[in-house]
Amino acid sequence: MTTPILDTDPQLWEQAGVRLDLDDATAVVTLCRPERRNAQSPAMWRALAGIGRSLPGTVRVVVLRAEGVSFSAGLDRAMFTPEGIPGERSFLELAAADDKDLDETIASYQEAFTWWRRPDVISIAAVQGHAVGAGFQLALGCDLRVVAEDVQFAMKETSLGLVPDLAGTKPLTELVGYARALEICATGRWVGAEEAVATGLANLAVPAAELDNTVRDLTAALLAAPRSAVIETKALLQGAGERSFEQQRAAERAAQARRLRDLAGLGD
Repeated sequence: MTTPILDTDPQLWEQAGVRLDLDDATAVVTLCRPERRNAQSPAMWRALAGIGRSLPGTVRVVVLRAEGVSFSAGLDRAMFTPEGIPGERSFLELAAADDKDLDETIASYQEAFTWWRRPDVISIAAVQGHAVGAGFQLALGCDLRVVAEDVQFAMKETSLGLVPDLAGTKPLTELVGYARALEICATGRWVGAEEAVATGLANLAVPAAELDNTVRDLTAALLAAPRSAVIETKALLQGAGERSFEQQRAAERAAQARRLRDLAGLGD
């Protein structure tokens, strides 16, 4: 089965439910299927992955937002039906695929969720209303999350007999800890704004009417520091969990040496 190539065609991105707006150092990625509560499909995932590959090198901050009352209601339920989504492989077809094919297919889906943490950008998810399953995992893919006070996160995959497989389990565990992550996933319960902020799942909760302005202010603050210093700092923090204390100290020294030489005009 042949699927459309969405990597470089903004019109096809929008048909798949995603829009990209660029303003010099800022990119705004908008989920734009509000009539379907931004339900996700493989076409949407191809569009998101294509946007990640197409970002200009000038972009420093990427904002992920959504139109309508919900950030994303999760996977389009048509994928669970025998008919599936026209032009896409249904879950029944995927289940019948060989191991290599199935693994590669899921890996291709994951591409939409993984580029948000790349070292040269900082990504912010602006989340309102429901962020369920794939919607929850898409928000987890970003570096930062600012949420509206009406936000409701839920990981419903286990309740459907599946597992969260869109790169969300590691950031969720890192943010809230193993025990709470297991409880959230295994029960499929709702997590509101107050708990999200208290557990580190969200950086900040604001009234829904203030969400866009708050994210704009945060974007401006992130752009105020020199880009090279932000990139070095992000790399230090991203790798801290995998380094010993002594290794982290060494990484700090090496990063600072690069910064000092760069500021003195002695860099490569």
